[in-house]
Amino acid sequence: QVQLVESGGGLVQAGDSLRLSCAASGRTFSSYVMGWFRQAPGKARDFVAVISRVGGTTDYADSVKGRFTISRDNAKNTVYLQMNSLKPEDTAVYYCAASTDYVLGYRTNRYDYWGQGTQVTVSS
Repeated sequence: QVQLVESGGGLVQAGDSLRLSCAASGRTFSSYVMGWFRQAPGKARDFVAVISRVGGTTDYADSVKGRFTISRDNAKNTVYLQMNSLKPEDTAVYYCAASTDYVLGYRTNRYDYWGQGTQVTVSS
């Protein structure tokens, strides 16, 4: 089992950058595919980015490609989401999640563990 704690959210202006972090407990962090999702008020929780167990493969939602970068440091049990050129439509609660699958996951039901979320608000 793993516990996930996100941090790094906040209120920024359009065009600014933020880096989210997700710290995981446990000694088997490298055995999880890690993903970031986000949920705006009144909307479903949407896929943002995913990274493979050792970090060699990543993928992104079309809406964030070229602006967001997911990375991980298995020695620190942490996954990151670097968000550049933020837009008001990026405003949401951002969640990290861990999956025991061997393949990259794009749906919430592929993930076994979730953090509590961190709020990102981008003003225009």
